[in-house]
Amino acid sequence: MRDAASTLALLLARVIDGAEARPGAEETDAILSAAARFARDRLAPLAAISDREGCTLAGGRVRTAPGHGEVWRAFSDEGWTGLTAPPGAGGSGLPLALAAAVQEVTDAADPAFGMLAINARCATRLLERHGPAPVRAAWLPRLADGSWAATICISEPQAGSDVGRIRARAEQGPDGTWRITGEKCWISFGDHDLAARIGHFVLARPRGAPAGTRGLSLFLVPDTSDSGARNGVETLRLEEKLGLHGSPTCTLAFEEAEATPIGEAGRGLPTLFAMITAMRLGVAVQGAAVAQASAALAEGYARDRLQGGDPGAPPVPITAHAEVRRLLLTARSRAEAVRLVALQAAAWVDAGDAGDTAAAARAALLLPVAKALGAEAGFDNAHLAIQVLGGAGYVREWPAGRMLRDARVFSLYEGTTAMQGLDLLLRRVPAGGGAVLRDTLSHLAPAPDLAAAVLDTAAAMAAAPPRAREAAAVPFLRLMGLAAADGLLRRAARLAGPLAPRYAALAGFHGAEAPARAALLAARCHRADIDPAFDAAFADH
Repeated sequence: MRDAASTLALLLARVIDGAEARPGAEETDAILSAAARFARDRLAPLAAISDREGCTLAGGRVRTAPGHGEVWRAFSDEGWTGLTAPPGAGGSGLPLALAAAVQEVTDAADPAFGMLAINARCATRLLERHGPAPVRAAWLPRLADGSWAATICISEPQAGSDVGRIRARAEQGPDGTWRITGEKCWISFGDHDLAARIGHFVLARPRGAPAGTRGLSLFLVPDTSDSGARNGVETLRLEEKLGLHGSPTCTLAFEEAEATPIGEAGRGLPTLFAMITAMRLGVAVQGAAVAQASAALAEGYARDRLQGGDPGAPPVPITAHAEVRRLLLTARSRAEAVRLVALQAAAWVDAGDAGDTAAAARAALLLPVAKALGAEAGFDNAHLAIQVLGGAGYVREWPAGRMLRDARVFSLYEGTTAMQGLDLLLRRVPAGGGAVLRDTLSHLAPAPDLAAAVLDTAAAMAAAPPRAREAAAVPFLRLMGLAAADGLLRRAARLAGPLAPRYAALAGFHGAEAPARAALLAARCHRADIDPAFDAAFADH
């Protein structure tokens, strides 16, 4: 394939549905080429340092790896932190699809670094929709220029994904001031030395609010007051993780921390979905980025590595060997598929934000697919790259191991794969009596047998008992992902101009096994033996 910047520009211009709101191809190419230069010159060297040195917690504050602060300032100064922020707040006002393409280019070099930028972009989207005017005026310009930062605070030690069990308390004093007390965990960039102020978007339960998610409200809790004093926010713990060592993951304690309500009381979770939507898209792009980087690493190594062939002749590149070719084709077709799915989801989010309700519905249905598909593709391609590199892939000299470790969390945070499956099958697919699913498939245009497999399985699950639908959620998610990948690869094979022949080859390789995989996934959706098998296998436990 061509370099990532020019390929992404071509896909946005010719292949992705809903390109009308984006800049022209020349401007898009220039933006992506600049992002690629920054990734090559600044992020790629930092990635190995951050992975090796990690972050530290000293005196209650987190310190990032050497060089991280300098690169973050350069990143902010070049305007990358404010890509989607409104021009009135100092941002570029670019669509989310183009920001996603930029993120893919930069995250391919260092996904840990990019997480702080994702937080800012998602917080901007939330504040534009639900922030009070004074909060927007104070925060949007500083998120855009990278001088302030943001987090999303949902999980608690006793309530990870079980949001309805959140215990963090919100109390309103006689003077009308709200204060938050509680503990939140798994907070990416929960504390750091890259910004002067960090705003935490916290789900908490006001006094007297009902149990469950309907009792939750959303608050913005700055880590410092306007005077610069600490605002009752303490970093209790810095996690030591398998990967993403450059991104500090913290447990935070809030003790009578002053807060500002965001959105309507009792609608904290629906309000926060303005941020969660963009966060899940961000994870999809993280996965696509690592999938691309892993595929490129494997391809480059395979072209240069000489092994085998006629003993009487010079050794041949390992690309001559059939199994290596199968691995490289698998990695490349997977990387291109998840790239296309993530870009298409982003473009439909953009169209929905512009008032296209049908596109918004398609985006809501495709997002769980994009998140899960991208997350798993990043890890799977890193695993495959290690296989192609052999022993070289297993040592620190090469980045394949770091890619594998970094990507493993993508299918966990911002909603596990199982949660994405439940969201898709139980909420998104039934919308409009299945009309949204049919509309989405008509736009994606997979092979007719794949579209039929999705529709037939969805219809069967609609009539199935609740437990059967729960068990079918992940297989159905992957079935939908298979169809989405097939349709978008086929579209690229028709519309990608000079790259069309390559996409046609990848679409053919992917499509050759797609009917068999679809049949297997559909069969898994209909299995009824999971509970009996589990009960029998673990009867003594």
